[in-house]
Amino acid sequence: MRIISGKYKGRAINPPRNLRARPTTDFAKENLFNVLSNLVDFEECDVLDLFAGTGSISYEFASRGVRSVTSVEINAVHWNFIRNTAKQLGIDNLYPVKANVFLYLRSCAKQFDIVFSDAPYDLEGREQVVEAVMGGDLLRPGGLLIFEHSDKTDVSAYPGFWQLRSYGSVRFSFFKK
Repeated sequence: MRIISGKYKGRAINPPRNLRARPTTDFAKENLFNVLSNLVDFEECDVLDLFAGTGSISYEFASRGVRSVTSVEINAVHWNFIRNTAKQLGIDNLYPVKANVFLYLRSCAKQFDIVFSDAPYDLEGREQVVEAVMGGDLLRPGGLLIFEHSDKTDVSAYPGFWQLRSYGSVRFSFFKK
């Protein structure tokens, strides 16, 4: 796993074997960020990374110069890895939060320009993230929710659905506020 572009381009991220996350593939991540670079000005964005896992997506956003990245992860080992990796890379605008995503979404008072969600593909009720983000006040006007999922999930009927992008076995459903 590596950081694809920006300030930390080429830096390898080597999570320990006890991390049970399924990071977004470099191929899918590279394509996602190519799309995003045509849609947003990274330097003007506050980002929320839900189910942050290894922090791969968070580091990529930070590397591209976003104002801030909030990484929400409930697993203490993963949260600690994100915290330590951000410190090692010298990222001072990445804020790891150890919390249950669904509870965090109910209590978060901050607004974001981009919300990225990569819940485990087999997590029951994962689509509730779409409902909570699009039905709440988390996204600023014009903001994007990017919901990563497998080809077995279809969230196109949810309000705000904009487009679907497929990269191998990875799907990104985009929603606009």
